[in-house]
Amino acid sequence: MRRLLTLAILGIALGAAAQPVVVATSEVFGSLTRTIGGEEVLVITIIPAGFCPAHYDLRPSDFLHLSQAKLVLYHGFEPWMDRLLANVNPEAMVLKLGGPWNYPEALAGKAKAVAEALSKILPEKAEIFEQNLTSFLSALEALSQEIQNKAQELGLSTVPTIVMAWQESFARWLGLNVVATYPPEERLSVKDLVALAEKGRESGVKLVIDNLQSGASFGGRLAHAIGAVHVVLTNFPGPIPGTVDMLTMLRVNADLVFAAVETMEAVPTP
Repeated sequence: MRRLLTLAILGIALGAAAQPVVVATSEVFGSLTRTIGGEEVLVITIIPAGFCPAHYDLRPSDFLHLSQAKLVLYHGFEPWMDRLLANVNPEAMVLKLGGPWNYPEALAGKAKAVAEALSKILPEKAEIFEQNLTSFLSALEALSQEIQNKAQELGLSTVPTIVMAWQESFARWLGLNVVATYPPEERLSVKDLVALAEKGRESGVKLVIDNLQSGASFGGRLAHAIGAVHVVLTNFPGPIPGTVDMLTMLRVNADLVFAAVETMEAVPTP
């Protein structure tokens, strides 16, 4: 009874909101929509940042949020999204933004798509969205250049690295020498650990980069077996301190890698 009353109150509040409701399945799109949409939209993120979206179980409040949405943004790997929207809110504008987002070029593409979608549901505010997008892209470009300069200064291209697959795009953008990748740890076995450790020793791997949302225990064991530094990054803003939005997520992830490289006794030369 208490849950039903809470949902009813929330429904009234959402229905009375002056701004259209935008539902983002993850904080990637939630953060971008708040940055570009500003006060013109009410943004609701469904999946907490520390969860793997593919493993998330919907709550009753999520159904209500989706039923109120004017725009829904999702990645495409949420197994419940298509079927759910067809039944809960077939009138909503739905935008699937697949592919990586954790390095600047990809993130810029996602931001442009979000701005375009917001302009479609609120065409009278399109100029505001365009201005906010321009500011975001300018800040992203400045941050990208700063990170790239630091990566070159530290010689990241000379650091052999094994990377969890969902951080591969970011690692390659940083310039790291990626010698192998691995899938989520539920797909891995002791046999995989032995094979990757052998490859890591053969390649002189110094760094193992993990992805927080897919679990970090396998990467930790692998790094220990090789004698490498283990670094855990996030693909979503929020769970690691300081990652309050997409720009700070990029900065913190890069800083974690830089700090790991700086702790090594020496960076090998080609």
